[in-house]
Amino acid sequence: MRRRTHYLIALALVLAVVATFSYLWRTPAPTPVALAPHSYGKAMRLAHQGQPGAARLLYQQLQRNDLSPERRAALYQELPNYPSSIALKLAKQDLAAAQPQVRRAAIAGIQRLLPAAQRSMALGPLLEDQDLSVRHAAVDALLGLSPDAIGLYFSPLRDALEQYQQTLEAQTDDADAQLHLARLYLHENDYPDASRALQRSLALRPHSSEALATQVRLLERQGQHDASREVLAKALSEQPDSAFLQHELGLWLQRHAQTEYALLAFSRAVELQPDNADYRYTLATGLHQLEQVDAAQTQLQTLLDQHPNDRRARLLLIDYWKETGQLQNVQVLLAELERQNPDDPALQQGL
Repeated sequence: MRRRTHYLIALALVLAVVATFSYLWRTPAPTPVALAPHSYGKAMRLAHQGQPGAARLLYQQLQRNDLSPERRAALYQELPNYPSSIALKLAKQDLAAAQPQVRRAAIAGIQRLLPAAQRSMALGPLLEDQDLSVRHAAVDALLGLSPDAIGLYFSPLRDALEQYQQTLEAQTDDADAQLHLARLYLHENDYPDASRALQRSLALRPHSSEALATQVRLLERQGQHDASREVLAKALSEQPDSAFLQHELGLWLQRHAQTEYALLAFSRAVELQPDNADYRYTLATGLHQLEQVDAAQTQLQTLLDQHPNDRRARLLLIDYWKETGQLQNVQVLLAELERQNPDDPALQQGL
């Protein structure tokens, strides 16, 4: 009886030891790594507002693998204002994303992140992407580069461009497709085909400001300057409060060495659409061209007050402040830029 009791006690001890070791050696369940539910919205808000830490939060979002294609693609609307080697690396990774929407967004982002001379090496392979819309996006991003800049991808670009044009040619009932086709032909100096595509677009949408602006440029390229002016004047008489057409008038006057008159049109465009960063930026550069530096600085400062994330305007205003020796203002803008994105190449280069 005593021996049996000893066996039972020994067995109990063995089971206890096994249980203890099993508990100690068990592999804990991995804690899921997840960002706060509001982190995406916060990242987009801070990036759009040019707030401190904006770049870091954007980069974090691009490292997630649980975002919808729509949300991931939207990140590329903000990313080009926060360039760095990290931003470029993340964007290049998305060139291989499973969703065509994300690949197209990454192409658009890289187009703004990289200078022309480096763009073809990153985007050239996408000219043979399995998705037609991605191939077309790559064409749009590379079109207009010099043969030297395109390099090895010259032939693939020509092939993809021809396919793109054939696809758009078939969409004869789509005004936007025909307008884009006209612009592709215009890039190639193929004026007859550009004119035919443009007429199809205008037949579908006669008062399209963008189509009329393209017609103006097409006529100019063919040396028909009086005709181009008449088209623009007629469009403005029908749409005098169109900020877009006022801006196009300013560009036309600028191309014809009438910068002083161009400023009136640029000013009117800004008056009609005061929140448009592109219009105000153009007005600032026009003022600077006429040596109205103070006025140019004021326009750029207003632009930054409205759009603190506009890196292009910030860097230009830094240059303008340097010209006038106002280094304190330069330091303020640089400090803001460093808080937004400490890895900005402009800071690394000692701007």
